[in-house]
Amino acid sequence: VQLQASGGGLVQAGGSLRLSCAASGSAISTYVMGWFRQAPGKEREFVAAISRYGSITNYADSAKGRFTISRDNAKKIATLQMNSLRPDDTAVYSCAAGIVDVGDYRPEKYRYWGQGTLVTVSS
Repeated sequence: VQLQASGGGLVQAGGSLRLSCAASGSAISTYVMGWFRQAPGKEREFVAAISRYGSITNYADSAKGRFTISRDNAKKIATLQMNSLRPDDTAVYSCAAGIVDVGDYRPEKYRYWGQGTLVTVSS
């Protein structure tokens, strides 16, 4: 499966962005979908994940209450709605797919990755 992330940009603190991950190739219902981010000089970190049919979601503590992950298997899209953005949310955000436990935070467990989309939050 090939993944393409989009929707990043520059936003002021407190604003919102909606990231999309469009898949092509095989059906995404086979995979848990996840979002990760990497800020300059930092390691890639888990943001959110959603189970194959969307019944279970998992969020990093930093994302809880502000971000919402969703998916539409028919359209082969996963999205990350980000509200109340803060400057420390600034990072390159990447989507990933894998046969993993939705509670697994480890990026190496995800097999497929899209290119990142840059989110910049100004103060």
